[in-house]
Amino acid sequence: MTTEYIRYTITDPARRAAFEQAYAAASEQLDAAPECLGYDLAHGVEEPEHYILRIEWTSVEDHLKGFRGGPHFPAFLAHVRPYIGDIEEMKHYESTSVTSAGG
Repeated sequence: MTTEYIRYTITDPARRAAFEQAYAAASEQLDAAPECLGYDLAHGVEEPEHYILRIEWTSVEDHLKGFRGGPHFPAFLAHVRPYIGDIEEMKHYESTSVTSAGG
């Protein structure tokens, strides 16, 4: 499993609401994609203009070739395209042995 983190900065409060609505619509494509294992869009508390999208993929290759080359990507991109310029970071990460499920 690979986790993709995408950090956004959206300064206009009106665009923030539209951004969340766009991802709510785009998430239907993530749910339909077999390469996507789960996702979470988090909103900054201290700095509300910051968002972090976390997407769990089966692998980097499945994300880049499977999802992006598959039938769900065009509709996903159509929803989020207006916010591509707001991306601060878009990277893949793999977990280390330092982890906990909570307790």
